[in-house]
Amino acid sequence: MSEGADRLVHHVALLRAVNVGGRTLPMTELGAIFRDLGASDVRTYIQSGNVLFAARPEDVASIVQQAVGAIRDRFGYDAPMAVRTRTQLDAAIAANPFAGEAGGPGPEPLHVVFLDRRPDPARVAALDPDRSPPGRFAVVGQEVFLHLPQGAGQSKLTVDWFDRQLGVTATARNWRTTRKLRDLLAADE
Repeated sequence: MSEGADRLVHHVALLRAVNVGGRTLPMTELGAIFRDLGASDVRTYIQSGNVLFAARPEDVASIVQQAVGAIRDRFGYDAPMAVRTRTQLDAAIAANPFAGEAGGPGPEPLHVVFLDRRPDPARVAALDPDRSPPGRFAVVGQEVFLHLPQGAGQSKLTVDWFDRQLGVTATARNWRTTRKLRDLLAADE
């Protein structure tokens, strides 16, 4: 066995569409699912389906796949997930082309759409940049950065639209939550 083979890496699983539209998932039960699947240092953050956990890198995909199945079996709906490490969240935060436009009165203007995989470049090129002005977006790697000055509720730049257009599964978090999750992961390491 190579040195560090048993090293645990901290991750965050970002679930899609939980505790909205009647799709209830208590965070205590979500944490228990991850613990039952062998994850350690499990905790959740707010009610929107953020699970911080540690696991060996080679076990993460299996844990996530089994967690999706467990949620389906126990709660009757699919809750796909995107998973990121602190390093990946650091890179996403650094790559946000709209980061200087954060803050101010009104709704949270900045959001990150986390994709389950890199989208096909041809599909990215085909996205309509004028879909929902004054909202703007930029696709960088496995993230879509949104600047929505009128708020997410007023925008046509939705997770469902990006799913269909890019052929991926996506979940979104506002900028404040994205940064907080990175900070929580950094504190765990």
